[in-house]
Amino acid sequence: MLPDPPPTFRPPAPQERPWRWRLEDASGQEVRVEGHSGQRFASQADAESWVGEIWAELAEHGVDAVTLFEHDRKVYGPMSLHA
Repeated sequence: MLPDPPPTFRPPAPQERPWRWRLEDASGQEVRVEGHSGQRFASQADAESWVGEIWAELAEHGVDAVTLFEHDRKVYGPMSLHA
């Protein structure tokens, strides 16, 4: 049996990237956006930077609001993506 691969050669575990956004439609239901759903981040700052860069594209794909989570703890949101 081979040993576990070193961290540089395996995807990070959820506990190593605990921050995530829940993408929501106007009714508050979670929506999936190809290539963007399921993104996880190592820090709150990384998560906030990402959504700050990608919010307009998310809105074009039907995302009306986002909610930030650290593991299962809701940090804040829903936060509207509309002006």
